[in-house]
Amino acid sequence: MSLVKLTASSAALIAATAGFATAQSRDNVQIAGSSTVLPYASIVAEAFGENFDFPTPVVESGGSSAGLARFCEGVGENTIDIANASRAIREGEVESCAANGVNEIIEVRIGYDGIVFASDIDGETFAFTPADWYQALAAEIPQDGAMVANPNASWADVNSELPDQEILAFIPGTKHGTREVFEEKVLLAGCEESGAYEQILEINGGDEDAAETACMETRTDGVSVDIDGDYTETLARIEANPQGIGVFGLSFYENNTDSLQVATMSGVEPSTETIASGEYPVSRPLYFYIKKAHLGVIPGLQEFAEFFVADEIAGPDGPLSAYGLVADPELAATQEAVANGTTMDAM
Repeated sequence: MSLVKLTASSAALIAATAGFATAQSRDNVQIAGSSTVLPYASIVAEAFGENFDFPTPVVESGGSSAGLARFCEGVGENTIDIANASRAIREGEVESCAANGVNEIIEVRIGYDGIVFASDIDGETFAFTPADWYQALAAEIPQDGAMVANPNASWADVNSELPDQEILAFIPGTKHGTREVFEEKVLLAGCEESGAYEQILEINGGDEDAAETACMETRTDGVSVDIDGDYTETLARIEANPQGIGVFGLSFYENNTDSLQVATMSGVEPSTETIASGEYPVSRPLYFYIKKAHLGVIPGLQEFAEFFVADEIAGPDGPLSAYGLVADPELAATQEAVANGTTMDAM
């Protein structure tokens, strides 16, 4: 693949707070955040280091929430330049950033990823619906006009068409952006799909917020296990417990098909094609956030951002696509926003 060096757009992009504009003690881009975005950012960082006269950016994981918390700590060489996230930044995080002087944030959508449900390659084959996962993992479910502790012990208890295998699920911990998507697009969607949501509303007197919370609250009896590390920890749990089922990003699964098999969701197998078409029901956009005050101050930051979203990298024929990223149909608009340094508050 031929990579073309990208240049900074213009001097107008250089923005820095007082006292930081001349700081040059750090000469590499520093990034932290989502474990889902981590492999993509690492690929781009390595290629950037090989093709540009800048040091290779340092990319760390830790989860979307943790990365954004570090991003919002302030402006300066002791803070990170970019936060990777598998969800959009929240209003409260924007407010936290502003309180610490991070007032201009550039949101960059790099593409889309699917959340997949994978198990040991030699185990049973699963065909799930969101309702199956709700019935399996909800802390309490409605029965006979009351909320009761979830009694389901096997997947066959949930759905007679599923294997008679004990329920053991390894799901993303609460600091991961993947957890939010899992709760909303799987647990809450399954609660509604199964009819439980309406029953819960009736039981609690019509409190919609409480009903949604009940739908997304997971069991604490060992059946549902939060994984606070990255997907390698989830994979290790399945290797140690072959009957377990893990929640992964599509790209991680596609890089581990020698040990994992993937389940369908609502009859659709996850793939770049089914995610791009919107057919696969559990997908989400992926982002990174740039601290505009660091542009023109941290060497290579502007160039790295433009390089990341270039057609040669994030386009449908780029290397990120080969690792499971679904190219954004609106990538050209993202490229323009990055080149112009367009911040969220200007959009």
